[in-house]
Amino acid sequence: MATAIRNRASPDPSTLERIRRAVGDKACLVGADEIEPYLTDWRGLWHGRTSMVVRPGTVAEVAEVMRIAAETGTPVVPQGGNTGMCGGATPYEDGAAIVLSLGRLNRVRAIDPLNYTITVEAGCVLADIQRRAADADRFFPLSLGAEGSCQIGGNLSTNAGGTAVLRYGNARELVLGLEVVLPDGSIWDGLRSLRKDNTGFDLKQLFVGAEGTLGIITAAVLKLFPKPRDRRTAFVALRDVEAAIELLARTRAATGDQVTTFELVSWPVLELVLKHIPGTVNPLSRRYGHYALVEITSTADHDIGLGDALEEMLGQAAEDGLVLDATIAQSEAQSAAFWKLRETAAEAQKAEGASIKHDVSVPVARVPAFMQEAHARVLKLEPKARLVAFGHVGDGNIHFNVAEPVGGDAKAFLARWAEFNRVVHDCVVEFGGSISAEHGIGRLKREELQHYKSATELDLMRRIKAALDPKGIMNPGKVL
Repeated sequence: MATAIRNRASPDPSTLERIRRAVGDKACLVGADEIEPYLTDWRGLWHGRTSMVVRPGTVAEVAEVMRIAAETGTPVVPQGGNTGMCGGATPYEDGAAIVLSLGRLNRVRAIDPLNYTITVEAGCVLADIQRRAADADRFFPLSLGAEGSCQIGGNLSTNAGGTAVLRYGNARELVLGLEVVLPDGSIWDGLRSLRKDNTGFDLKQLFVGAEGTLGIITAAVLKLFPKPRDRRTAFVALRDVEAAIELLARTRAATGDQVTTFELVSWPVLELVLKHIPGTVNPLSRRYGHYALVEITSTADHDIGLGDALEEMLGQAAEDGLVLDATIAQSEAQSAAFWKLRETAAEAQKAEGASIKHDVSVPVARVPAFMQEAHARVLKLEPKARLVAFGHVGDGNIHFNVAEPVGGDAKAFLARWAEFNRVVHDCVVEFGGSISAEHGIGRLKREELQHYKSATELDLMRRIKAALDPKGIMNPGKVL
């Protein structure tokens, strides 16, 4: 099906004219310079083509564009902030699809502090939602490196994870209701702000994580939480990865399970950050093999001894040999400096050269054994490869990236992507894990999904796709 879709011709000029009349000239980009920013994915792996980028300003306009697309069989690629990692928001090279950008749907429709909810449109930038929640003395916990430019519609469509999943869950767990424009142009208004609604299928979960292949999320009701009042951040040198898992358990127990973040950073990652990111420094006096960035928070408006609990726990862990060195931030600026070391890891790796990336997850307790085994298999395949591993060890999500050998041929290295995928992903599955933890499938992992998903699961997904999008016009060639 995907091949046939990609071989479709470009949209008929009359179709583009109908869309132009529906949304207005200013909402339709057709010039080469205008549409260029919408054609390349963040990693630069794909560069697509399109006859038009449509930027509707209302949900009604989105619906009208989809009605025209459905009538004419025109494929549509929904796009948010274009910060995705798997090519899910990039049009194919044949130019058959139009790109529908949600950036103009950027209103915060409502905040209800007592119900702990905020209703936002899909084009709202994640950092803006965080700020609006803070202005209402509330907290929206979804946080990731691209939060200054990614949009909530894309976050929901990919079921984004980020650094606070350990305590608050993935994007899927932060949604109470959705508004969705379906492939035929009809609008499903599911913007409910209820914690309990047991009236049949939970339809919103069909669209969260579907990457725009079933419909276009145009608005969402999101959960808010009490605003953290006390935040303690530590940068910890670990004996090894096994020590990270034990330290995580101890931190949860010692703080009453108030751990928000527990990130693993290996020395090769920190080394790249210190090399490529200006203003970064090693918080500790020497290099170690592995580090943890640990953050605990309390919403109490008085000191409940969180800092003392963290310090005492780290002291005992040091006596027991789990921790080799540690420092606790003494100011917001120092905490931000610790965070910069983790948040710029992807940027630093990009500056270093080519890498084959794996966004995978395994059960938390099995992270150390997985990393050891996967590393050994990668080195057997390419002895000079560099393992650049970091991620959200608190929820079992590791960005297991393989960087090209020093002085190597980037093009030749990337040509081996399928080889490394098979080695790493086979290992992931053997350890009971997933080949995509938080970045989605998109175009990058579509064939991998076919390889690892059961026939029953794939059949169910295809049947749902066919029922909602019988003409196959919603983000064709992605996921399935």
